[in-house]
Amino acid sequence: MNTFVKTRPYSAAGQLALAVCCGTLTGAGLILPTSAAAQTATTSRAATINSSTVSTANLLEEIADLASMTRYPTPAYLTKQFSSYDRASTAADKPGWFANADHGKYVRSEERNGRTEHVMMDATGPGAVVHIWSANPSGVLRVYLDGSATPVLEGEMVSFMNGNAGPVPAPLSEITARGHNLYFPIPYASSCKITVESADHARLYYTIAYRAYEAGTPVQSFRREQLDTLRPQIERAATRLSTPRGEGIWPTEVRPFTVSLAPGASTTLADLSGAKAITQFLVRLRPEISEAALRSLVVRMSFDGKQTVEAPLGDFFGTAPGPNPFTSLPLGITPDREMWSHWVMPFRRAARIQILNMGREAVVLRGQIGATPYRWTDASMYFYAGYIGRYDVATRPMPDLNVLKVNGQGVFAGLAYAVDNPERRWWGEGDEKITVDGEAFPSWFGTGTEDYFGYAWCDTSEFSHAFHAQPRAEGPGGCAGGRGHWGRASNNRFHILDRIPFQRSLNFDMELQHWAEAKVNVASVAYWYAKSGSTHSFAPLKPADLVVRVMPEYTPPAQVAGAIEGESMRVITNTATAQAVPQEGLPPGLSGEAHLWWHYTPKPGDRLVLGFDAPRAGTYRVVGRFVKARDYGTMQFSINGKTAGAPIDFYDQEL
Repeated sequence: MNTFVKTRPYSAAGQLALAVCCGTLTGAGLILPTSAAAQTATTSRAATINSSTVSTANLLEEIADLASMTRYPTPAYLTKQFSSYDRASTAADKPGWFANADHGKYVRSEERNGRTEHVMMDATGPGAVVHIWSANPSGVLRVYLDGSATPVLEGEMVSFMNGNAGPVPAPLSEITARGHNLYFPIPYASSCKITVESADHARLYYTIAYRAYEAGTPVQSFRREQLDTLRPQIERAATRLSTPRGEGIWPTEVRPFTVSLAPGASTTLADLSGAKAITQFLVRLRPEISEAALRSLVVRMSFDGKQTVEAPLGDFFGTAPGPNPFTSLPLGITPDREMWSHWVMPFRRAARIQILNMGREAVVLRGQIGATPYRWTDASMYFYAGYIGRYDVATRPMPDLNVLKVNGQGVFAGLAYAVDNPERRWWGEGDEKITVDGEAFPSWFGTGTEDYFGYAWCDTSEFSHAFHAQPRAEGPGGCAGGRGHWGRASNNRFHILDRIPFQRSLNFDMELQHWAEAKVNVASVAYWYAKSGSTHSFAPLKPADLVVRVMPEYTPPAQVAGAIEGESMRVITNTATAQAVPQEGLPPGLSGEAHLWWHYTPKPGDRLVLGFDAPRAGTYRVVGRFVKARDYGTMQFSINGKTAGAPIDFYDQEL
């Protein structure tokens, strides 16, 4: 077999030094063939990295390294989160557990040099910031490291997170469906404090994920000048994340397959032996395969005699139902229905991949499974994936839906999440709640389901990113200009640099917090790695778990006959930085269940001029219907430049 030459080293910061000798390159246990030219390039690149010290350079190398996921981290760390979640949430058995004012909450506020800075993160000990998200970054962001009174980073928060004119290139910094994400690693030796100075701080939504290393871990703290000195490496990391399918580890052993599966039939796609890792799983679908058939095909994987994967085939590849195209680092689906996985799945002795047809349709599948030699050590872990299908889940009272409960030692790696929503209103106000090793309160407590998946404001734009995607979002209807709530939505997120290690256990609950009282269907696949002897709570799949329900027919919202809808009026002038956009999916009773939303807090004196057409010249009585809320203000209306009535206060504490 002609072997592929891989020039990029697969290393893990602080785990395993790279070594080139005797025609092989080793990194995180993989043994990859290489050429003399590749050895020279790799040796030069590896020489710039001291793998025993956590540094920006090391973390940039790790950012796309799927092979490093297979080993429990050394040096050890926990991955935790600071966020603006509603502090009324204190315990599952107390009022406020589903409180939803997830903005403007901080560790504290500080006065410094005549300004007020709101502290979003304050951590001591060695660590590294690995992800920052915000729905509405505003004001000045400052990052203080190791007790210094001088920030190592200072500037407009949005400039660090928009992927355009800021110092960090896309997709290390990128806006995905109105969610602002920063994946640039910021290590620190002894402490990190992140603050924001903003006039709109009370409305700010944010999450910050960080690694907390064990005491004594050597860390080289980030320095501002590294944005320049490490520019080639930063650009290389950005390129790797921009073309994530190219980051797959080319297999040295390939097993092609073509199988026909009648209803109720099963077959083995591959039996592998020896110390190896599956590094490629590729399935090509025929155009005529239905969503129901793809959901009814179940993939099972066993490693060293233990089954660790059982999931519907399409859901396993990160989107459901159906083969909805997207591209991420570990998984993807092409527009011509080629599904591919780059998850690295190691084993010591043997591996088996099987397909079962639990549906009613005969199917034909083509594809291949590829493996690479792997050096198993005491730190090595098995790959797991588990599926849960839930139907007719009531949204009242609000529930926590468990997507993963595992005991043992391992790392959480990602989640695919699909919702069938029969309502026009938004389904995803719920927060992620992740508890590690039995902690009393979740170390991850988020600000909204869409926020966890990297976007914001219930936006239904379909997008792909190396670490998160929304491959499917149907409409019509929407929120803040989005296209739809009603219908099917498919989201995923993969924790690579922000993987979440656990020593004894991990529990992941996702709140189901819907704007309406309804019944929805929810399908989820959790991905994780764990040591031998770990256990989980997933039950064996049955055909009843694999149904693709027919969605009810969409019913458009009622509108007041002859009314001029505010959300359809022309915006002539907007002097504010605030946006004026439609917000849809509002309660029944509001004409069209939508309104014009002038949000991001316009300042006193700002003007919004809207245009509408009168059928003919004359004298008219103008009647308006408006919405109140706890974060709305007082407005003065004018028509044709003349004041119309007294100012109206749209504030309401209860709404």
